Amino acid sequence: MSRFGSSKALLVFSIFILIFASAAHAQATRTWVSGVGDDANPCSRTAPCKTFAGAISKTAAKGVISVLDPGGFGAVTITKAITIESVGDWGGILSALTNGVIVNAGAADVVTLRSLSIDGAGTGLNGVRFLAGGGLVVDNCYIANTATGIDFEPSGASKLQVINTTINNTSSSAILVQAGASGSARVSLEKARLTNGSYGLKVNKGAVFVKDSLVSNMAQFGAKAFGVSSAAQITIDNTMFSDSGTGVNAQGALASIFLSNSTITGNATGVSASNGGPLTSFGNNRIVGNSVDGNPTSTINER
Repeated sequence: MSRFGSSKALLVFSIFILIFASAAHAQATRTWVSGVGDDANPCSRTAPCKTFAGAISKTAAKGVISVLDPGGFGAVTITKAITIESVGDWGGILSALTNGVIVNAGAADVVTLRSLSIDGAGTGLNGVRFLAGGGLVVDNCYIANTATGIDFEPSGASKLQVINTTINNTSSSAILVQAGASGSARVSLEKARLTNGSYGLKVNKGAVFVKDSLVSNMAQFGAKAFGVSSAAQITIDNTMFSDSGTGVNAQGALASIFLSNSTITGNATGVSASNGGPLTSFGNNRIVGNSVDGNPTSTINER
């Protein structure tokens, strides 16, 4: 190769390295959004972005997008491990006619949503829709006015944690758990409040653990394990189900519900099981004050 050809190749290589380094440098570990920001900004604290979608491309994997002040920051699709948080002020997402947050990340990626308000304005599809990723944490959030609050349908082995979160006024399900054909779902709800909808918690495939929570005013079911074609399990501890069509229901031979230290009252039917679905009580529940209280299919005495 001639000296000119060699110099030209070196120049092209150097330009490539500079471009790559510049792109890598553009992604910060922590970025910021503000109601008066601009997505043309670098998303720093002094020059914040306007939307979550604008900030996510400038945030490194496992980084944090923080909210500087109250505002509406738009729907967002997440494809990597990241935290979106609003500490002190609510970070809002208005998601009429669409999904508020879509998570479609890598198999080991964990996504955290903290202190966010997601509102579908009565026409929203899903507040949060999870398709793939290692896990999702929904902490201290408020999701309302959507068809489904959290739609958890992982294609792989994934976990969902819902902590101190309210899901209100959903036309379909507050939380739907339905792992894909090759997926598995393990879900925990703690201090969750599911109110005003059709279904509170519906599990078609997966295992869900519910503790210290409230499910009320559901037209159909407060909690339903639908285990007709796949295993669907719900374990419930110290939770109230009230003012719904049926408080707790297990349907299908592959469904199972374990009920402990919980109150089921004010429903048309308290507890029910159908098509071979076992509903097991630990003998310390308060199933009373329903139009029809119903009975667990079996009781295990506490040890």
